[in-house]
Amino acid sequence: MDKRATILEILRKVSNKDLNPAPEESLFDSGLLDSFALPEMVSALEQAFGITIPDSDLNPRKFDSIERIEQYLESRN
Repeated sequence: MDKRATILEILRKVSNKDLNPAPEESLFDSGLLDSFALPEMVSALEQAFGITIPDSDLNPRKFDSIERIEQYLESRN
């Protein structure tokens, strides 16, 4: 499974919604994510991609869209 598909699967699980947001769509503005779901999503990203995301990076702006999540993951490699 490619990175984008994995991210989308995680978003669907965390939000309990079967939506397909555009890569640049704000996940917070669209209601897919909120501040309570962010730590759950980050934890799932850590498990799926074998990384550790420091608490200092738990900023909604870093995870605001699928594109931003992909960019963040690229920066962690």
